[in-house]
Amino acid sequence: MHEFLAELIGTMILIIFGGGVVAGVVLKNSKAEGAGWVVITIAWGLAVAMAVYAVGQFSGAHINPAVTLGFAAVGEFPWEKVPMYITAQVIGAFVGGVIVFLNYLPHWKETEDQGAKLAVFSTDPAVRSPFSNLVSEIIGTFVLLMGLMFIGANDFTDGLNPMIVGALIVAIGMSLGGTTGYAINPARDLGPRIAHAFLPIPGKGGSDWSYAWVPVIGPAIGGIYGAVFYRAMFLGEFSTLFWVFSAIMAIILVSAAMSELKEERTAVDRVEKKIGEVN
Repeated sequence: MHEFLAELIGTMILIIFGGGVVAGVVLKNSKAEGAGWVVITIAWGLAVAMAVYAVGQFSGAHINPAVTLGFAAVGEFPWEKVPMYITAQVIGAFVGGVIVFLNYLPHWKETEDQGAKLAVFSTDPAVRSPFSNLVSEIIGTFVLLMGLMFIGANDFTDGLNPMIVGALIVAIGMSLGGTTGYAINPARDLGPRIAHAFLPIPGKGGSDWSYAWVPVIGPAIGGIYGAVFYRAMFLGEFSTLFWVFSAIMAIILVSAAMSELKEERTAVDRVEKKIGEVN
């Protein structure tokens, strides 16, 4: 199997299982309706494991542009293949989103909540604060790449690695995913979001493109930084990319803190103004 097709199919499998469990939990009159966050995080972990089992032997099963970029950043993957892999991943995620739509055809018209329909395809933050949401996606993907490097540094029984990677995804979802829905994968969010925009979903509403940059840029930064950070701290390889992305991270963290402080100050000013008007 060609690497392009392998990445396309692997990412498609990821979304069929991952997007499928979200649809089952949030769409009306599904037998899994209301099953909750724990079910979603476990299914996403199994989705990753199944995708890796399916195509790992053919392409390495990146199934995530952040992983591809991270591996390329530390010389474990050729940069000339990066565009091909990312293209395949986005297409595969789009196809996976379409398949989930078809599987739940009767349930879209039963569901009035536009946000729930969009959640089947893409992520959105629990509290909308762009810089803080960006930080959450960076941290989640940073931990993902660090975890993959940790796993790669150890020997496991043949065939066990995909399940260990799946367990890592479950852990990230349960511990860090509550803020933004843990895209930690630009293709996982962008491909299905495009599908949402084009599919004839009854009463679907907008695709929230104003937020779409966060689950693309955040994981890309986190993926590269996680990989170069591992090489620097564990192997002593302090590359130029490590210092560049350390500076980028410092800027983003300061910007996020300043943004939150500004919002807090604005909220306080509103309260003081209302108190003044009452008096």
